[in-house]
Order: sequence, then C-alpha cells, then structure tokens
Amino acid sequence: MNNKTQPFLAHLEELRKRLLVCAIAVGAGFVISYIFSKQLFSILTLPLMKVLPAESTLIFTSLPEMFIAYIKVALIAGIILAVPVIFYEIWMFVAPGLYRKEKRYFVPFVLFSTILFVVGSLFGYLVVFPYGFKFFIGLATEDIQALPSVKQYFSFAVRLLLAFGVVFEMPVAVLFLTKIGLITPESMKKYRKFAILGSFILSAILTPPDVATQLMMALPIIILYEVSIFISRGVYRKREKDSHSAGS
Repeated sequence: MNNKTQPFLAHLEELRKRLLVCAIAVGAGFVISYIFSKQLFSILTLPLMKVLPAESTLIFTSLPEMFIAYIKVALIAGIILAVPVIFYEIWMFVAPGLYRKEKRYFVPFVLFSTILFVVGSLFGYLVVFPYGFKFFIGLATEDIQALPSVKQYFSFAVRLLLAFGVVFEMPVAVLFLTKIGLITPESMKKYRKFAILGSFILSAILTPPDVATQLMMALPIIILYEVSIFISRGVYRKREKDSHSAGS
C-alpha cells in the first residue's frame, strides 16, 4: 500500500467515526423527542387549530398515519437537538486542513447560522402561518367544510418552516461567497431587480395564493438581500485591503 493510499484511508476512517457520532446524537435526540412527540405535534398544529371552526379538527385517513407523523416530528426535533454535536464533528473533521486565521470564524459562523435559521422559522410560524391558514380556512362554505389531514398539514408546515429558515441564511451565505471571491457587492447590485422578481416568484410557490401572505415572505427576502449587499461591501473592502497589504 503506497503512502497516498494510507492518508486517504485514514480520512475515510475518521469520517466514518464522525458520522457514527452524529448518528448516535440524532438517535438520542430522537428518543428524547419521541417522549414529547404529542406535545411537539400539538405545538406545530397550534396556528391551524386557532383558525379552525370550534367543531373542526385534524383527521388521519390511514391507521398508521398518526404514528408516522409522531415519528417524523420526533426525527426532525432530534436532528435539531443534535445540531451542536453535528457542527462540532464537522469542525473536528475539517479543522486540521484550515489555517489558524480561518479557524476563528467557526464559532461565529455556527452561532449566527443557527440564530438566523431559528429566527426565520419562528417568523414563518408566528407571522405567516396564522394569516396563511386563515386564508385557506376562509375558502370553506356552508356546503364545503375544511377537513385537513395530519399528513398534508405536516408536509406543508415543515416545508414552509424549512423554507423560511433557509431564506434567512442569506447574509451568512453572502458573507462566505464574498470572502472566497465568488460574488461582489457590485454584482449583487447589478442583479437586484432579478432578486426582487425571484423573491416574489419563490413566495408565490411556497406560500398560500393571497397577496398578504406572499408579501410576508417576499419582503423579508428583499430586506435580507439589501442587508447582504451591505455585508458583502464590508467583507469585500476588507478583502481588498488585506490583498493590498499582502502585495506591499
């Protein structure tokens, strides 16, 4: 076995160990979350239950549907609980290949990424959900009543929560892409109109088809884009300054 193969196999073995630790952390989080799966599902459905008529409720149309919903809720909650361990294991795997200057960005990166994702998800849950569900329930008539199923609601709610969480990661993504030179503040300004158009298209796809709810998603995206331009400008100037200093 040559010298190149040995380090490669060593990296694979380390990766396997890191993934195993992550899987154990997710499994432990899943077990803990499953104990409270009914309460977690009740919290997830609270925005819908508030706008449903008093005599209405969620239904499930197949025998294992409710059980599977509890499993999915517990799994997602377990992954969230395991996020610190997952990030730590990723860091321990890639840290040996980073410069000392780059290593100091890990804690701020993980911290702000987590905060922005949580803020985005909470914005969707606390602000968008009530108006969106009220719109849907408002389509019911005396002859047509809403009977939302557990499976459909879970898929819809989780998709929206993840979408808002990912969208709020924009400033962190822009900071990273500017730092490695893939984007500049000028290029972001150039494509601003396309970003605005894209925000409305994305909100139209992900949110209910009423203007108020779509604006609730489009406007934060536009604001985050403008904030990202400001962040990109600061990172770009520092990058240029460091380049000039290194050149001289």
